[in-house]
Amino acid sequence: MPRHQLRPVPEPTPPARPLAITGDEQLTDQLGRIAAAAGVDLLVTSDPPVIRRDYAGAPLIIVGDDLAPVIACAGLPRRAGVLLVGRDLDDGDVWQRGVRLGAEDVLHLPDHERYLAQRLADVAEGGGGRGHRVVVVGGRGGAGASTLAGALAVTGARAGLATMLVDGDPLGGGIDLVLGEEETGGMRWPALVDTDGRISGQALRAELPRADAAGVTELAVLSWDRGDLLTVPRPAMRAVLEAGERAHDLVVVDLPRACDEAGVEALTGAAVTLLLVPAEVRAVAAAGRVLTGLRRVTSRIQLVVRGPAPSGLPAESIAGSLGLELAGEISAEPGLAGMLDRGQAPPRRRGPLAAFCAEFVADLVPSPGYGRVA
Repeated sequence: MPRHQLRPVPEPTPPARPLAITGDEQLTDQLGRIAAAAGVDLLVTSDPPVIRRDYAGAPLIIVGDDLAPVIACAGLPRRAGVLLVGRDLDDGDVWQRGVRLGAEDVLHLPDHERYLAQRLADVAEGGGGRGHRVVVVGGRGGAGASTLAGALAVTGARAGLATMLVDGDPLGGGIDLVLGEEETGGMRWPALVDTDGRISGQALRAELPRADAAGVTELAVLSWDRGDLLTVPRPAMRAVLEAGERAHDLVVVDLPRACDEAGVEALTGAAVTLLLVPAEVRAVAAAGRVLTGLRRVTSRIQLVVRGPAPSGLPAESIAGSLGLELAGEISAEPGLAGMLDRGQAPPRRRGPLAAFCAEFVADLVPSPGYGRVA
């Protein structure tokens, strides 16, 4: 009887490290300090075999200006994620060397130290990919923007996407109420208002309340507490949203009709802003004024019409009068208001709201079911 043999288990391949190519000792020291602060294991080398081995697979390439001409002529493959670090701010030829190298940017230290640290830290958090940011704004008071924002976030989480829902409306009563999560512990806006600069997306996600009551553990929620805080500084909103996009596939932001500086920040980086308008003449008139403010910040705006229309006003006519692309129309859903009052998170598994949200999220994020956070 043949004896069973154990097959050798291959050694796991170590994760690719960012690569710095330089023989400049001063630059090597600077890069080492920046990488250590960002929590990144940076490989610094001037050895041609090592460079050829790692150049294509490294998540980020930093080329010192001392070796830029050599690397440009080395026959290495053109690729994204190459940065050239120049030595002299007054050297105009460094940009030409950057073009020959195929660099996406030219940096100088210490002037661009913070930017370089952010790029390295993105690598440490896993690939530097960005989630999709969606902003929801009501065309008039009571349009149902918070409900739509919550439903989009729940839909994304149900599809397996790592999702974050951000309450950007301090006077809206709290997006956590829409999800029935007002009693859930975790970090809320007052703990983040002094934030400025880069914060860890994974650390933020770990501290935020999860929508367990809604049955979607992939959904992290940032809302307000019941205190007196009414504003978020723009740098804090920027830091939170950028961190959220690094750790999530989908970030949904609920904003008021009149935006402060934090709202402007949310709109500026959004992939799309959804303007929710009831199919009523007065609501359309009010939405036109809201739209004027939105267009000062972003052109990426789509219309969602909420029916029914008492006067038979078609959604296409509303889109035409506002000059917006129609993202979809949501019909009336009996019992939805009572469901929200009972603390049950929207949407139902079936219904007009669920159908719109499922189609919209599937179009926005092409591969649902593959969230970046387990």
